[in-house]
Amino acid sequence: MKIKTLSSGSKGNCSIVLCDNTNIIIDMGISYLTLKRSLEENSLSFSDFQGILITHCHKDHTNGLSTLINKTKLNVYIPEEMYDSLKEYVPKSRCVFVDDNFTINDVSIELIHTSHDAPSSVGYIIDYNERSLVYVTDTGYINRKYLNRMINKNLYLIESNHDEVMLMDGPYPRFLKERVISDKGHLSNSTTSKYLKKIIGENTKTIILAHLSETNNTEEKALEAISKEELPKNIKVLIARQYEESEMIEVW
Repeated sequence: MKIKTLSSGSKGNCSIVLCDNTNIIIDMGISYLTLKRSLEENSLSFSDFQGILITHCHKDHTNGLSTLINKTKLNVYIPEEMYDSLKEYVPKSRCVFVDDNFTINDVSIELIHTSHDAPSSVGYIIDYNERSLVYVTDTGYINRKYLNRMINKNLYLIESNHDEVMLMDGPYPRFLKERVISDKGHLSNSTTSKYLKKIIGENTKTIILAHLSETNNTEEKALEAISKEELPKNIKVLIARQYEESEMIEVW
């Protein structure tokens, strides 16, 4: 299993997960042409993919979804409760409504119900061939029930959205600051690092910090918060960027 982030941040989010014969797109907050060009550069095409996962309806996760649906035969896998917020992008006939545990071919996926100001927002635990990754962005906190299910996975892609001091001292209006730090907002660097301290295990090899705010965070501050938790030195910590694709990352 491999993962590659194509874009991560408030202006657009999209990643791909490759599992031999079963490949998945996660979120479609970039343009169809941008995704098409990226796939071609990696010797891939839309016909190599079996489905699309959408974490929630906000524009930075859905901007290119309508065009992608119109130009490909791919279906969208979502909980049924999310559909009303996506119906302007996707006809119901192109949706596969899923339970909390489902499969796409030989890939097993479990939903993590997140806490965000969007209907039925979710993250994912994806398992394939004895490898597992966690994909969680856009949440104000992680429920203990789901945190327990996230323990000792091989790779974590997790939101590290803001530095709390930068946010509160920054230019956002008060209502927006309160939204970001609320239980239906975004994870701060310090909260994310404390969650990771609780859930990483001997199988964990890679952490990808995602959805960093351009206004209220820096890569240095996100990495500093992680370093304060003194995670094992064999764990690679990467940053998912807004305008730069990641390498193709092996989940092992």
